[in-house]
Amino acid sequence: MDLYEYQARSLYPKYGIPTTDAVVVGSVEEAVDAAIKLGPGPTVIKAQVTVGGRGKAGGVRVAPDAGAARVAAEAIMGMTIKGHTVRRLMVARAVDIAAEYYASLVLDRANRGYLALVSAQGGIDIETLAAERRDALVRAEIDPLAGLDAAKANALVASAHFAPAVAGQVAEVLVKLWDLMRGEDATLVEVNPLALTGDGRLMALDAKITLDDNAAFRHPGHGEFADTEDMGVLEAKAKAAGLGYVKLDGQVGVIGNGAGLVMATLDVVAGAGEKHGGVRPANFLDIGGGASAEVMADGLGIILGDPQVRSVLVNVFGGITACDEVARGIVVAVGLLGPAADKPIVVRLDGNAVDAGRAILAEADLPQVEMASAMDDAADLAAQLASV
Repeated sequence: MDLYEYQARSLYPKYGIPTTDAVVVGSVEEAVDAAIKLGPGPTVIKAQVTVGGRGKAGGVRVAPDAGAARVAAEAIMGMTIKGHTVRRLMVARAVDIAAEYYASLVLDRANRGYLALVSAQGGIDIETLAAERRDALVRAEIDPLAGLDAAKANALVASAHFAPAVAGQVAEVLVKLWDLMRGEDATLVEVNPLALTGDGRLMALDAKITLDDNAAFRHPGHGEFADTEDMGVLEAKAKAAGLGYVKLDGQVGVIGNGAGLVMATLDVVAGAGEKHGGVRPANFLDIGGGASAEVMADGLGIILGDPQVRSVLVNVFGGITACDEVARGIVVAVGLLGPAADKPIVVRLDGNAVDAGRAILAEADLPQVEMASAMDDAADLAAQLASV
């Protein structure tokens, strides 16, 4: 579960992470009142959406007074950022920023551990910095059993060449971020910027936290963070159907059985898309193990309902999920959706009942369905069809 910034920041005091006073509001008038109550001086008006890029989209504005806060709130409230409509604002006390840094901790599934990333250069262009100057973003693996202690944090800060005057504070915050990550069962904790103020204090001026839904039983209080209001129609349908679905910004819809296979499929589609005009995956959708024809039909219906999707790739390795059930689900979905299912669907089946599944699709002779025998070939074909 991705938290809004105001929700993520609410976890900071529990772990002693310094931040600024802030108020979350749901209207322009409430934003003005909040700016007044925070006292004299500038405030920052920030869009509350669970995606990045708010600053570049105009969703973060500094207001020197209450009048300017109204103007900023009116400009931000209701705007759309990467498909998310702004329904809440956070009004925070502005601070004099002398320097901006970056710090994050992320679950590294591939290596069965965690990864810490820090940089002495933070701000809205951190992605560009990471791509163009990889040496400026220092990475360090964290053993889940050993954790991130003061010695490890100090070594990491030294590798990132922080100024001696601030290095100790940064290391201390890193340890506290680690405590938060483990204490709340988070898969991502990111601060950008981690700012040095003009009077020498280090403050986390942003908060991006993703909680592990699988650990929700250990955290009854996390239930209050759930937000269905900002959930899109497709996400709501997937949740109701019990499907693991994440909306992305691409053009190739992806369905698979098992999170690992779906993640691998996303990577292969992205690679193939580079040869076909830069098309990208449009979603993550895991129908899970043992999925029935009805579940497959539900998943396909959700993806085909996304107007950004130009083609669909169904990549299934039959185990508990039998390929013949998947094939029946595709036939059922196409029949139920009618004209809405007029987008090309590339199907790659392998494993349990693969011959029966392929026979079902061959007999149905659906004009929009094309078969592929290998994942790379299927991804290339789906990307090519999406680029047309």
